Amino acid sequence: MSLLGFLDRVADVATFDKVIEPARRAVLGVLRPPVKDLLHGTWLGHPVHPILVQVPVGSWVSAGLLDAIPRMRPAATFLIGAGVAAAVPAAASGAADWSEQGPGVRRLGALHAVANTVALGLYAGSLAARRKDRGGLGRVLSYSGLAIAGGSAAIGGHMSYAQSSGASHAATAARALSSEWLDLGPLDDFPEGRPALRTGTGGAADVPLAVVRRGTKVDVFVGACSHLSGPLQEGTIEEVRGSQCLVCPWHGSAFDLDSGEPRRGPAANPQEKLEVRMEAGRVMARVHSRNR
Repeated sequence: MSLLGFLDRVADVATFDKVIEPARRAVLGVLRPPVKDLLHGTWLGHPVHPILVQVPVGSWVSAGLLDAIPRMRPAATFLIGAGVAAAVPAAASGAADWSEQGPGVRRLGALHAVANTVALGLYAGSLAARRKDRGGLGRVLSYSGLAIAGGSAAIGGHMSYAQSSGASHAATAARALSSEWLDLGPLDDFPEGRPALRTGTGGAADVPLAVVRRGTKVDVFVGACSHLSGPLQEGTIEEVRGSQCLVCPWHGSAFDLDSGEPRRGPAANPQEKLEVRMEAGRVMARVHSRNR
């Protein structure tokens, strides 16, 4: 069985949820806005976890190279320490994202977290051994930690690329839309101040759209929330941090009606918004050129 096949098997094991669910509830109980949004990367418009993990991973890989050169081993020790310190905010951001993902991602995420914890413990042990002038043991521990961290990184990659953890689900849906102007119907047919469902024609399947009317102004979004494809057409319009927002009914992500930018997580990616024009009292919408 390939590595990917093994990881897919792990993601299907529902019995893990008995252990995972209490941990997930604990993370949700500890992390509150605005700390949670900070860790999600809502302020950045991009998940922050992939950025933060570069520091410990880069430090530990560099330390592994320097440890092979005797005169460079003090520098390797410094980099190991830097990686251990940087692992703390990286783990916090990962936990925030993990706590609001789907079951399959949470199961693999738990394995990812356990492996990272083991690797971190080995690196901490390596630092302790080096302080006691037991350099040989320190190197064995650090190289063991690097091997486990590398395996854990492969799990994280599978979560990102195979399971779309952190990816914008709205962008994927937008690419399925026709590049032509879509006739969504007369302006008078849309309710004031709440989202309405319309359908955009796509290649293999139609794409749900969430349409919000504010007087004569109309905002049209891809209906699948960028976080986990929640149905935005079933959401609400709320004021969040000074902006009128479309709020996802699943996890509460809030998107600015004017720009599509997230104002509250767990979504970090913007919500795809369509171009809109009025034509003889009818609402016309078209996907932006970046998605055509």
